[in-house]
Amino acid sequence: MPGNELKYVSECLKTNWISSSGSFLERFESEWAKYCGQKYGIAVCNGTVALELAVDACDFPKGSEIILPSFTIISCVQAITKAGCLPVLVDCDPETYCMQVNQIESKITDRTVAIMPVHMYGHPADIEPIMDIAQKHGLIVIEDAAQTHGGEYRGRKCGSFGKLACFSFYANKNITTGEGGMVLTSDTVIAQRLRKLKNLCFLKSPRFLHHRLGYNYRMTNIQAALGIAQLENIDKFVERKIDMARKYSQALVNLPLQLPIEHKWAKNVIWMYNVLLKEEKQSQKFFEKDWQSISPEEYFRWPTYKLMEALERAGVQTRPFFIGMHEQPVFLSQGFFIGERYPVTEKIARCGFYLPSGQAITDLQIDEVSRVLKEILS
Repeated sequence: MPGNELKYVSECLKTNWISSSGSFLERFESEWAKYCGQKYGIAVCNGTVALELAVDACDFPKGSEIILPSFTIISCVQAITKAGCLPVLVDCDPETYCMQVNQIESKITDRTVAIMPVHMYGHPADIEPIMDIAQKHGLIVIEDAAQTHGGEYRGRKCGSFGKLACFSFYANKNITTGEGGMVLTSDTVIAQRLRKLKNLCFLKSPRFLHHRLGYNYRMTNIQAALGIAQLENIDKFVERKIDMARKYSQALVNLPLQLPIEHKWAKNVIWMYNVLLKEEKQSQKFFEKDWQSISPEEYFRWPTYKLMEALERAGVQTRPFFIGMHEQPVFLSQGFFIGERYPVTEKIARCGFYLPSGQAITDLQIDEVSRVLKEILS
């Protein structure tokens, strides 16, 4: 919080504009949309409901199918199932961890209505061929750009490609409002629908006559004040993330770890510095086991958890990779993804983790984390 955060929040308090309307809210919506290359911004209370609102606003028929990667946060599938649609999964790319583009067309049926690419850990998905597939089959693209503030694909900002794009401004994102999110679109009709849905579908007049059920997904003016102050410094924040990653990569280059990459068509903002144990630290037999029926305790036998425990004992906090949606008990119990296997997702879930990547970390702390990791792996 190095800029005008306190000043702008104090202005909200002094003027009593603390709730879900005010000048900061309007500014944040318009300025974030402009920064990302979309026409409209609809601010909401978190990134999860941004996804839910985006899917709901498309008015897909019940039972419609939406294709997305198995390797993602649960919010993506939750948004699809809550709208009465069906999630259809593909595996992820072994280098970027974004959705495997060459698997998409084989999953398209006459019920497919949309593709939901997720820009992962700061690296953009290969969005151009995804857009080509969507255009060819008449599908809507809903971008999940929550992890890639400032990331670019061939010079265009992530969040500028889809008919809708969703963002989170949670505390660990490149810019934050504490909690908060936003849906972007350049479609005027969808923007109007999003605004109604996020605000209980009130009418201008008569206000309390409802033709559709909506939600209370509003962002506050105080949160937007934080967002404006953060947006003023986004270039500095992104550069620090990239510099942080450069320092980690220089220190860890000779370890048996797969480090973050950047394709020539991408600007990777490295939201989280992610590493993956390489093959020599793995057992093929370990990956051949069917993990859909294991107990929760068995997850802690995965290589990533063993290494994270050792790091924690040395005073270094870490976080594991996502576990694939096809291995989630909550969805298996509902009959989704039975018997489905996505080998890349399974491998990286078991062997990947993030190192400390917050904006406040110092270069000396990066050196210490690297030293400890080297010592444990040796």
